[in-house]
Amino acid sequence: MRPIGRIVAAAAVGSMALGLAACSTSTDSASTDSKDTKAQSTATSKPAEEVKEQSTDVPKGDGTQTIYLVSKGFQHRFWQAVKEGAEEAGTEYGYKIEFIGPKDETQVTEQIGQLQAALDSKPAAVGFAALDSGAAADLLGKINDAGIPVIAFDSGVDSDIPLTTVQTDNFAAAEEAAKHMIELLDGKTGSVGVVCHDATSQTGKQRCEGFKEYFKANAPEGLKLLDEQIAGEVGKAADASKAIIQANSDIVGIYGSNEAAASGVIQGANESGKEVTVVGFDSGKTQLAAIRDGSQAGAVTQAPKLMGYKTVTAAIQAINNIALPKVIDSGFAWYDKTNIDSDEIAPNLYE
Repeated sequence: MRPIGRIVAAAAVGSMALGLAACSTSTDSASTDSKDTKAQSTATSKPAEEVKEQSTDVPKGDGTQTIYLVSKGFQHRFWQAVKEGAEEAGTEYGYKIEFIGPKDETQVTEQIGQLQAALDSKPAAVGFAALDSGAAADLLGKINDAGIPVIAFDSGVDSDIPLTTVQTDNFAAAEEAAKHMIELLDGKTGSVGVVCHDATSQTGKQRCEGFKEYFKANAPEGLKLLDEQIAGEVGKAADASKAIIQANSDIVGIYGSNEAAASGVIQGANESGKEVTVVGFDSGKTQLAAIRDGSQAGAVTQAPKLMGYKTVTAAIQAINNIALPKVIDSGFAWYDKTNIDSDEIAPNLYE
């Protein structure tokens, strides 16, 4: 297993420190003058403006406590990489790691059962990547009532219970994709299409808006950004990209905002026979192969191994009453044919 330092170096490429403030996690009683109570309050609730980044203080455990992570999936390579990072942090800091997830990212009921199993095991902390925040609300309340700290990861939860969320800064990562698209199209004029995988989720909106806003603000006059098309499945994204190409004879580039959207764009461009610069998000077999054969220029990848690592370190800090920022950025990196096989990028690629 590679040292996490190598992962940090790769994931830090283009990443933005979010600097968001933490919520207070304790309440003082007006009728209590106990020094112990005051000391505990001070340890667990610093003023929000003081908590801008995750602390480097991660106390070591004695190997007896368990941190239970419930992910959105288990078989996908992305979640396996998250698991690897979590286990590496557990080994480094002396905590047992239980990592589980449903068969796929549609199995909300299965995930809720796994969250219940996490509560039943009475862990020291729980990490949770919610498929459905509403469906998990009651259980999160029970976990909170049991005094077990909750750390959200991959995506936010519609709840004040998680002490922090470890996730990719999707807006900044999409800006990075737009930056590279502009650089790749240097000297060219024409239209640039956008295929976004989702118009409703926080992730989907940020990956779309980040690309669009950066492109509009920084692209030269000769490049025109088309209205985005929404297609979250490979076949639909392929159809959308072919429609974009057919309707715009001056098309020079298309961006796909996740693995499925980018894979569909690659397929659509290949089937149309049009030479188009394709920039994607995430990785996966199709994108990796396309970058190697030149049919995709490059993509922005998340840093799943670092996400798992930081989720565990945040959980350890929560167990030890160390204040956390509202959001912890797990990083991202640009990869293309020049660095796809490098040691720095390898931990961030998932098939």
